[in-house]
Amino acid sequence: MLLLAIIAACGSHPVQPRSGTPGADHGVYVSDLDRSADPCTDFFEFSNGAWRKQNPIPASMTRWSRRWQAGETAKDRLKEILDEVSARRDWPAASVEQLIGDFYGGCMDQARIDEDGAKPLRPLLAEIDKLREPADIGRMIARLHAIAIPVPFGVFGTSDLHTPSNVVAWVGAGGLGLPDRDYYLKTEARFVEARERYLGHVAAMFKLIGSDDVAAQRAAARVMAIELGLAKASLDNVALRDPKAIDHTMSAVQLRALTPSLDWAAYFQASGIHPASLNVTEPVFFEELERQLKTTPVADWKIYFEWQLIRAAAPSLSQAFVDEDFAFNGKYLSGTQEIKPRWKRCVEATDQLLGEALGKKYTDKYFPPAAKARMKLLVTNLLAAMHDTIEKLDWMSAGTKQRALEKLATFNPKIGYPDKWKDYSSIAVHRDQYWDSSLAARAWNVADNLATIDKPVDRGRWGLTPPTSDAYYNPSLNEIVFPAGILQPPAFSLDAVDAINYGAIGVVIGHEISHGFDDQGAQFDAQGRLDNWWTKDDLDKFHARGQCVVDQYEHYFIETGIHHNGKLVLGESIGDLGGANLAYRAFQRAQQQTPAPMLDGFTPNQQFFIAWGQFRADAIRPETQRLMIQGDPHPIAQYRVIGPLSNMPEFQTAFSCKAGATMVRAADQRCTVW
Repeated sequence: MLLLAIIAACGSHPVQPRSGTPGADHGVYVSDLDRSADPCTDFFEFSNGAWRKQNPIPASMTRWSRRWQAGETAKDRLKEILDEVSARRDWPAASVEQLIGDFYGGCMDQARIDEDGAKPLRPLLAEIDKLREPADIGRMIARLHAIAIPVPFGVFGTSDLHTPSNVVAWVGAGGLGLPDRDYYLKTEARFVEARERYLGHVAAMFKLIGSDDVAAQRAAARVMAIELGLAKASLDNVALRDPKAIDHTMSAVQLRALTPSLDWAAYFQASGIHPASLNVTEPVFFEELERQLKTTPVADWKIYFEWQLIRAAAPSLSQAFVDEDFAFNGKYLSGTQEIKPRWKRCVEATDQLLGEALGKKYTDKYFPPAAKARMKLLVTNLLAAMHDTIEKLDWMSAGTKQRALEKLATFNPKIGYPDKWKDYSSIAVHRDQYWDSSLAARAWNVADNLATIDKPVDRGRWGLTPPTSDAYYNPSLNEIVFPAGILQPPAFSLDAVDAINYGAIGVVIGHEISHGFDDQGAQFDAQGRLDNWWTKDDLDKFHARGQCVVDQYEHYFIETGIHHNGKLVLGESIGDLGGANLAYRAFQRAQQQTPAPMLDGFTPNQQFFIAWGQFRADAIRPETQRLMIQGDPHPIAQYRVIGPLSNMPEFQTAFSCKAGATMVRAADQRCTVW
């Protein structure tokens, strides 16, 4: 049953005024609108064009919008927490305050870190230098894996694709320093240039640990040779989206037969795991790894391991390493003009490695119980809207509908923060040893994951930290997760009218629900198993509807000759389209109980759509757009705004758009999935 009651706010909650006039109701951000733009022609520009003109992308950011601004504001709040905690040096050992305070304080001690230079790496570099025999390679791989450097492959624990109540070891391809395989293989000028820049970057890093010019250039060439071979044997980004393509259950014996040159017994012993069964995601990759283990000299593997260590450690080392890492990854690849201030990078590092310790402090202060209750109501209403949608589908048979409803009934929403917090007390954190503290935290997080292998899945674990401004769907656990970090304006507010919360976070909720039924999620059943629950006819109809979305996004260009790959962004685009439709239906039902007001001259339905445009839209650097087009399954924000809305007759009606308007797709081209 769809719940329609509205939970009132209790207690104070910091909110950002939404309207252009002080004291106004919390509707749309009217000052953000570009009223010179026609909403029926370019809703992206209309909904927040004025804000983007008045708020250029900060030099340290790749994207900028009210949402990105809110994410950075959350880091200001985390800084306040960490500044206060780190100011004291007498916290009890292993307490949350000692751990996060000394970790952050150590990170902020730039003078000490700069004085150390490459010194923190010397013990591990010495270990690598001792490699002599091919058998040593496997032991070094295990050593690097233990400190979260997953090269040339990774091993981690996650749900079994066929028995999702159990955790198994996944063995996955990796080991590349460029963003993905195509950067090594494609012949377009931008990829050729990236390879040339990468060689220079690798050489520059080797010089920072003492190599001369000739040795550094030779090292870069050897790194590239190994990575090129691995790239050729790796799946591309589109293939990786198909769960069947990465479903290869093997025994440990079969894995040894696939790569006999790697001493798996020693590897598992060093890693502390003894898996009876594994999922080897890309067998062809491991065939290439076996070839390289046989033919690549140990001396070249030493160079490769040195590079991967330097690459992983660079952001935690002296300014020379930080600057070179940023020059390539931040400035060249992403287009960022300057690096973030040190305090912000230290906040991010603390969140990354001690996220639930810091997150507990954050949610205690900034996420009141009333916000969690309001979100629960919104999630309940969106799930009910999906139930109604499935029941009314005219293209799905009764049997498949029943299976879909069974899956929907098992959805598990998680809101704000975990019910049980991780205990980091065994991590040795010392303020005067930042790299060692980082290693200890990295090792703890790896061990924490590996300890889950061959055990029943713990459904209380989270994949994001509480301060993170994001959300996700996990198909094996059939869970939708919304950390506290995203539950703030412009996504969500206790003081916002329903039209805003449904149009912003409501669409996000619907998006994550729709992921359970997108081209990937639809392959998993109610128990989270990779198992077909569709009739052939229904599945053919579903794929045809997905192809409509593929075709739509294939025509969205970021610049001449570079457009979205419709198959790559299919899942996220189904999520946006389904999310907008579900949130709109849930909002209409809510209005039956509590009619929404007219605000700032906009109808409730117009407010709903504007809220989506103002939450989702952002300005983005050209370099970042090219990165996203190549490897990100999300479309760029402009097309996340206009793409789903142009398929909705309700949008056309709300803004009185004429047939043929840019924001109105013709009836025979309109895409509908959920």
